[in-house]
Amino acid sequence: MSVAKGRHPLLAAYLVQLAANPLRTKALTTGTLCFLQEVLASHLAGLPVRAPPKSAPAYSQLLARAHVDARAIKMALYGFLVSAPLSHVLVGELQKAFAGRTGRGAKIAQILASNIVVAPIQTATYLASMAVISGANSTDAVLKTVKGGFFAVIRVMWVTSPLSIIFAQRFLAPELWVPFFNLISFVMGTYFNTKVKQARLAAEKKKESKD
Repeated sequence: MSVAKGRHPLLAAYLVQLAANPLRTKALTTGTLCFLQEVLASHLAGLPVRAPPKSAPAYSQLLARAHVDARAIKMALYGFLVSAPLSHVLVGELQKAFAGRTGRGAKIAQILASNIVVAPIQTATYLASMAVISGANSTDAVLKTVKGGFFAVIRVMWVTSPLSIIFAQRFLAPELWVPFFNLISFVMGTYFNTKVKQARLAAEKKKESKD
């Protein structure tokens, strides 16, 4: 396939799969990255290991030390079942709407459409999913999380999204947009996940010191 010419064999193979089975490839990629993001953020934040009982199998001990827990599995499922399909539809429609349009006005319109339409939907879905993963068991609890974090998250997306799109428009072929945006999302997600975990850990230590 033409997308594979002149590129690293692994990237070429990935692009072939992306072209042949786009949704499946995106789902597997996003699920894996969300899993790694959660595990890596736990390590970077310095979370203490919640060791299982000594009688637990050896693999349980190893998984605990690696911070592979129920939340990491849930994050993988979120990436596979929610984030990837949603992004596939939204970004796909955005690219279709501006396919073949290379003028400055079209590029600006694409950025505006991403910020006004795509980013708010992705932000609300992300926050709602994180609320459920964190244990929210009612609609009110989910809505409270979405309302409380929406503008903090969307402000970051309104900065990073235009910069990412401008870079992609200028320097990347359309078939490279998906892996590029996956990389950006992974780096940003790991960073903010780490910050949230560090803040929670600090709050727990402060509470323990008062007690």
